[in-house]
Amino acid sequence: MKTNSEWKDYKLIATGNGEKLEKFGPVTVLRPDPQVIWEPPFDLSEYKGTNATYKRSSSGGGRWETKKSVPEHFTVTWRNLSFELKLMGFKHVGIFPEQAVNWARMTEVISKAEGTVNVLNLFGYTGGATVACVSAGAKVCHVDAAKAMCETAKRNVSLNGLDETKTRFIVDDCVKFVEREIRRGKTYDAIIMDPPSYGRGPKGEMWRLEDKIFSLVKLTEKVMSDNPLFYLINSYTTGLQPTVMKNIIDIVFKDRKHVVDADEIGSEGEDGITLPCGCSAFCTFGG
Repeated sequence: MKTNSEWKDYKLIATGNGEKLEKFGPVTVLRPDPQVIWEPPFDLSEYKGTNATYKRSSSGGGRWETKKSVPEHFTVTWRNLSFELKLMGFKHVGIFPEQAVNWARMTEVISKAEGTVNVLNLFGYTGGATVACVSAGAKVCHVDAAKAMCETAKRNVSLNGLDETKTRFIVDDCVKFVEREIRRGKTYDAIIMDPPSYGRGPKGEMWRLEDKIFSLVKLTEKVMSDNPLFYLINSYTTGLQPTVMKNIIDIVFKDRKHVVDADEIGSEGEDGITLPCGCSAFCTFGG
């Protein structure tokens, strides 16, 4: 499992009984995590520093219950980069700290590349990867179907004082956008994908990552440049093992010289337990 310890003001305090206790800058939250099936080192619900707890509803979803005041927006810092957070629906706060593993990889590869690197960030969410790539000198096309996510990503670029001319923010269905880019003859040197496990399209069609991931990788291969730099897939789908994603990339990119590093990613807790947080397949080309 890969982890990254370069967060300046994020920490995973403890985990247990289906919950994780985390501190994001000035805000400490307790929220569910279905993989946490072990006992906690102490009663997490009694932790005195907690600002908010996410309570699930028996009918689905849930809500935040605040114990102490929580600002509408707060920030957290990784290396020299800052990100805007807030308490959001579905237990989110606007960032996935374990993704710092991939930000470190991407910034290293981009910083060593010659010329301008054009990156396509699909399912870009609030722009953690976008900010990391732009900070390393890349140009990024950030695509997400949710307008609010693109707006937050744009604020994160501005928050870090980065060159906003190096980013494009597209509110669109990712598959449809890629299909149009193929018709336009547009290509990218690197592609990042963080597709959802489940979802519904604009016409109510069901999205299941296990059913769509192979065709999605095949589709995006068509917008890779002749001399690509890297390709990244993230997955939070239980049961979709790292080797499965590696196999998909190996099959789709069999005619391009490449190396795939696929593994679990996670966060190291102060209680000595490492929390698994999905997996990633990071593919580099050439060499």
